[in-house]
Amino acid sequence: MHYIYLHGFASSPNSAKARDIGDRFAQIQIKLKISDLNAGDFSQLTITRQITQVAAEFNNDSTPVTLIGSSLGGLTAAHLGQQNLQVQCLVLLAPAFGFLSHWLPKLGDEQIQRWQQEKSLMIYHYGEQRSLPLSYDFVTDAVQYQEKLLQRPIPTLILHGKKDEVIPIEASRDFARSRPWVELVELDSDHALGNVMEEIWQVIRLFCQLP
Repeated sequence: MHYIYLHGFASSPNSAKARDIGDRFAQIQIKLKISDLNAGDFSQLTITRQITQVAAEFNNDSTPVTLIGSSLGGLTAAHLGQQNLQVQCLVLLAPAFGFLSHWLPKLGDEQIQRWQQEKSLMIYHYGEQRSLPLSYDFVTDAVQYQEKLLQRPIPTLILHGKKDEVIPIEASRDFARSRPWVELVELDSDHALGNVMEEIWQVIRLFCQLP
C-alpha cells in the first residue's frame, strides 16, 4: 500500500496535521508521502491541478493507494478516488464538501465581483504566513467538483469536528448518510482538529490496519 497525504487550502506540507501524521507514520516505519499542492505557484492553484499532480505521484505498478486528505485536500482525495481505481482507501479530515458554498459567502459579493474583474485576489496563505494572489480560475474550476459525482464505493473514513467553523459537520453527515461505505467519526473539535490528533491517529490505525 502506498500512502499519500494532501494538505488543505492555503496550507503546506509543514502544517501541524501533516507533521503530526507524518511523524506517526515514521514511528511505525511506513513511508507517507506528503505532497506540496502549492506546486511552487499558489496563484494558479485549482482542484484539477491538485488531482493531476497527485495522480502523477502514483506508482505505475498498480500498487494500491491510501489517500489521507485534510479539508480541500480531503475533497481532492475524494475526487481522485472517484477517478482512479488505484485508490483503495480514503481518510478525510474535515473534508471541504461544498467548499465554495461555505467559503464564498464569507468573502462577500463585493469582493467576489472584484476578484472576477481583476482576475486575482490576495488570499492569506497559512503555510507562507503572508498574502498571495490567487487566480479566479480557482473558482471556475472548483464548480465542477460536486459531491453528487462521488459514487464509487471506496472504504472511506471521515473525521470531522462538531465545532468546525469552516466546513460545518453537516456537510460530512450529508455525505455519509447516502453512502454506506463511509464511516463518519464526529470529534469534539474545530476545523484544525489540533486537540484530538491522538484520537485521530488511533482511529486511522484501526481503519487502515496499520501496525
